[in-house]
Amino acid sequence: MKHQREDHGVARRANALLLLDDGESCARIAKVLYLDDDTIRSWFKQYQNEGWEGVAYDGWKGGQSRMTAAQEIALRDWLEARFCRSTVEIRAYIAAEFGILYAHSGCIKLLARLGFEYRKPNALPKVADPVKQADFIAFYENLLNTLSADEAVYFADAVHPEYQSKPAFGWVRKGTNPALLTTSGRGRVNIHGALSLETFDAPFVEPITVDGTSAVQLLAKIEARNLDKRVIHVIWDNAPYHKGPHVRAFLSRKNCRIHLIQLPPYCPHLNPIERLWAVMHRHVTHNRHYKTQKQFAEAILKFFRETIPENWTGFRNQVTDNFRIISNQNFRVLR
Repeated sequence: MKHQREDHGVARRANALLLLDDGESCARIAKVLYLDDDTIRSWFKQYQNEGWEGVAYDGWKGGQSRMTAAQEIALRDWLEARFCRSTVEIRAYIAAEFGILYAHSGCIKLLARLGFEYRKPNALPKVADPVKQADFIAFYENLLNTLSADEAVYFADAVHPEYQSKPAFGWVRKGTNPALLTTSGRGRVNIHGALSLETFDAPFVEPITVDGTSAVQLLAKIEARNLDKRVIHVIWDNAPYHKGPHVRAFLSRKNCRIHLIQLPPYCPHLNPIERLWAVMHRHVTHNRHYKTQKQFAEAILKFFRETIPENWTGFRNQVTDNFRIISNQNFRVLR
């Protein structure tokens, strides 16, 4: 009843006038609407003199700020130079600097009027030099433009889905309280996989440990599935096991058809297989509970063995090489 929205106040005035028209007294209407009867009489007189347009115009404006324009500018500059987690610090600064005391609620209204909101910062991953990202994107585009029919391109990486329930956003009816059973295990499934965006071929191995041995097993599987290709370009990150002695020995073989290309450091966004991992989580782990770790592992492997081959056409618009350069220039990085 105390809400200050203008349309709410206008509706209450309309209610009062309609009740008067029905023959109710000002005292009775005031009791029903939690007002005083003098307010009802003033609305009725205004309606008689000015009509509905006069009653419907609220004209109420907030009170004048207790701070001057210069003080508000100084406060805004002070706030932008730091990250305050509570109004306590802000109110102390205003009191010390300008001699004005604000309550918690008043300070929140002041901050909102100055254009500030209460939110937490985004987690900003470390990224490579934008120049190196641009160089790789240009290199990759040139590779595709000059690729011959007897060449193929694969992106490769490892993923380690953990045996844990992962709640995810979804549409539910208001008032309901959806819940997801949690798991007690700490196990995980290791997948060392690759992906061709041209054919959506997704070979993978499931090692006990992702290391140089699993990397060689993956490269061998890629090579075996592309017997008609003269050169197979495999793009992956700079993990030590991707360039260790096992991999170097594999590449030194006579007639090896694998050509490795290293991504720039800290650039998972330039590897489309990361997007395939996201698709896998949406289909297998999000909002799903598995009673045992064995059931969880079987669901993960089923996605790679059956879901991808059967539904790859539906995944193509989610797993693309539409690369972009990421930098920190659009963020105010906290120090």
